[in-house]
Amino acid sequence: MSAYRPEIDGLRAVAVIPVVLYHAHMAGMSGGFVGVDVFFVISGFLITGILASDLAAGRFSIVTFYERRVRRIFPALFAMLAVACLLALWLLLPFELEDFSRSLVATALFVSNLHFMGDTGYFAAAAASKPLLHTWSLAVEEQFYIFFPLWLYLLGRFAPRWLLPLTAIAFVLSLALCIERTHPQDDQAFFYTPARVWELLAGSLLALAARRTPLPAPLAEAL
Repeated sequence: MSAYRPEIDGLRAVAVIPVVLYHAHMAGMSGGFVGVDVFFVISGFLITGILASDLAAGRFSIVTFYERRVRRIFPALFAMLAVACLLALWLLLPFELEDFSRSLVATALFVSNLHFMGDTGYFAAAAASKPLLHTWSLAVEEQFYIFFPLWLYLLGRFAPRWLLPLTAIAFVLSLALCIERTHPQDDQAFFYTPARVWELLAGSLLALAARRTPLPAPLAEAL
């Protein structure tokens, strides 16, 4: 898989623009947060493609994978957290700072999605007073990548014929959970990793299918 995919950059733009417009309260963009869903699919596609290529070339390493993730994510994450801490000390009230401190710890441990899932309801603070609320999606992504490389390695090495079918089954189960949780408990469907994994797995399935049956470049880019 090539290092640069121009069509993926285009999809990133498709993903980020609706999110920005949604948070700017632009009319007609009430569903703009669907951009996050697009980001999850992109992430699953790219990371699965990289891992599958490493497996095929015999250079797969869990340690190397996590080292790459740390180098990619930690500098920007901790710079953002430092700025958020300074602004929180300036802008937030004491009781809001207590909530912020808890979310700060949860973000550093990549469990902020679970923290914010438990901080919803009638008496929960407004989203505008939660400066780290946006980190929930990073937490979902990192929790997925704790287990998925091992899943890919074990099935790819010991049961390669079952890799695509079992990944497809995991996709269906996660999607079913998301649908089942959406109406009774929207917060679980939104924040809970098992209810979000299907989006990452959608990208994974595309990457795995493309490796099994190579497509002409224009069709592959369109897909």
